[in-house]
Amino acid sequence: MFEKLALYLQYPFVRYALIVGVLIALCSSLLGVTLVLKHFSFIGDGLSHVAFGAMAIAAVLNLTNDMLLILPITVISAVLLLRTGQNTRIKGDAAIAMISVAALAFGYLIMNIFSTSSNLSGDVCSTLFGSTSILTLDQKEVWLCAVLSVLVVIIFILSYNKIFAVIFDEDFSTATGTKANAYNLLIAIVIAVIIVLAMNLVGSLLISALVIFPALSAMRLFKSFRSVTICSAVLSVICAFSGIIISILAGTPVGSTIVAVDVAAFAICYAAGRITGGAGK
Repeated sequence: MFEKLALYLQYPFVRYALIVGVLIALCSSLLGVTLVLKHFSFIGDGLSHVAFGAMAIAAVLNLTNDMLLILPITVISAVLLLRTGQNTRIKGDAAIAMISVAALAFGYLIMNIFSTSSNLSGDVCSTLFGSTSILTLDQKEVWLCAVLSVLVVIIFILSYNKIFAVIFDEDFSTATGTKANAYNLLIAIVIAVIIVLAMNLVGSLLISALVIFPALSAMRLFKSFRSVTICSAVLSVICAFSGIIISILAGTPVGSTIVAVDVAAFAICYAAGRITGGAGK
């Protein structure tokens, strides 16, 4: 097995997949804790469907760099979700459901009506479940992912104290001079960037798992925000790395394998929390 793994690691596309997978997993875990605590976990699911719709439009327009269309549309949708989620007539979960279902339906409709691909079902499956796209990355895409991932981590570190304050007591933070709306907007924009990056890793239907599971696993073991964030980041990186390695060796879909490893890690953390009397008890 180790000889086989060493042979695969000689190929650049395998190394690219591991680098991108680890970076995306790290970024997803940092924002995942924030989203879970704000009871906005499914924003990742909603934005992933929006990104799918934007990708369908980019495919129809034959854009050479679909990121130029997908990223702005996803960011704008994240802002709209934040705004409509604050509307008393359209609650946060209803806004997410409304936008995500509409984007997914229109995206698939557009691909069916205008697509010139001879393998439409395969293209849709790859987009939804990330079956092979992570293994077809080129060097430019890896550099783009690396730059955006570094920016996400830097923004999170610099805004850590403000984000912490906004999460646990938004009203008090506003009263003390913190611009809570601005930081909520920042969180929405950053998660939109992460969603677009993660589509190549796990596909649009499995992104929520990448965001939520590491955070929930860490919460079974720790109670403080700092400890949960660090543990979530470590678990997410380990699960992503392990999932990619397993998928390469076993020939299984990358996205589904990573999520399966995340689920197994959650089960282990839950059991450990119950045994040790941690946060999961």
